[in-house]
Amino acid sequence: MRKLVLAISLLALAGSAALADPIQDRQALMKERGKLAGQLSKVVKGEEDFDASAVLTTLKALQANAEKFDADRLFPAGSDKGDTTAAPKIWEDMAGFKAAADKFLANTREAVASPPGDVDGLKAQLNTIGGDCGACHQSYRIKKG
Repeated sequence: MRKLVLAISLLALAGSAALADPIQDRQALMKERGKLAGQLSKVVKGEEDFDASAVLTTLKALQANAEKFDADRLFPAGSDKGDTTAAPKIWEDMAGFKAAADKFLANTREAVASPPGDVDGLKAQLNTIGGDCGACHQSYRIKKG
């Protein structure tokens, strides 16, 4: 019984430690988002063949990523300090920041609900989704270098 209690305690501690750094959590989420968008971009650029099933799988993963986004958990007060490119405007305009995240989520859901049938359809969807990313980065991210 002691071993079970100890094991559960260690798991709880490890789980809370994994969520203890909102900067690392949000950077991991955004890195995953960029990787998924990059996979779709390769198809649009003709670097990979269009495969409707693979595209839909990637769009679903992008939607799942967007659904994990929780601005309150990932951008709590005080998490503007440290190794981050999050702009102060996030905390000054949290409502606008959340609205941008909601728009991205809505557009990824729409892409999944109406998956593209060809490269041109994917290109149109990626332009919309990528536009959401670009607009958010322009307003809420500090440019590196």
